[in-house]
Amino acid sequence: MAKKSMIAKNNQRKVIVERYAAKRLELKKTLVDPNATDEAREAARLGLQKLPRNASPVRLRNRDAIDGRPRGHLSKFGISRVRFRDMAHRGELPGITKSSW
Repeated sequence: MAKKSMIAKNNQRKVIVERYAAKRLELKKTLVDPNATDEAREAARLGLQKLPRNASPVRLRNRDAIDGRPRGHLSKFGISRVRFRDMAHRGELPGITKSSW
């Protein structure tokens, strides 16, 4: 189980990323636009630098939705490998069976 503060910090970062996503996208488009002037590119670069550090999606951490475990995350299910195995053994994941050959 991850610390409550780490889970809360990651959730706060998700909110910040969503809040600034449109503005970041607009500035990034200006940076890669071949028709943009040098002044526009410079303004876009400065605009990106002025955004909060936590507005970048790179700073998010994939965590287990149940207990917040940061490692071994299975993105298809949104839980960690440990939690996945435990829930599969208890039959809480429909359609998941233990393989045997």
